[in-house]
Amino acid sequence: MEISLPAEFVCTEEQEIPGIIAQCLPLIQQHRIVTFEGNLGAGKTTFIKYLCSALKSTNHISSPTYSLINEYEAEGAKIYHMDLYRLKSMEEALDIGIEDYLYSNNYCFIEWPELITPLLPDNFLHIRIIAIDKQRKISIFRG
Repeated sequence: MEISLPAEFVCTEEQEIPGIIAQCLPLIQQHRIVTFEGNLGAGKTTFIKYLCSALKSTNHISSPTYSLINEYEAEGAKIYHMDLYRLKSMEEALDIGIEDYLYSNNYCFIEWPELITPLLPDNFLHIRIIAIDKQRKISIFRG
């Protein structure tokens, strides 16, 4: 069953994330570019780990904080996991070839996307994760 957007979920345990992803997966497969918003420690990378698993990636998923972009293999596609927290300018994003990734027709899961928002195609998804005590409020909408 495909969800309609905007959608909102609340989870209290990490084990609930795969169920949320199962509901969102058809939309994610359709859009392929997903941006993530949330404070440090909100669960962006954890969500992406489960998302990569749902896409049948067997790679070890880790935060690309220092490498900026990690590349994973998925069933029939590549996944680019980006953490743009350390970028200081649009020029830096262009220097790493961000547009090549965004328009590659592969999955792009982007943490801290604010700097590159003007470069994003019209058709992307945005996921906001808000941590409140032990709960996570996960909102999904079109970018």
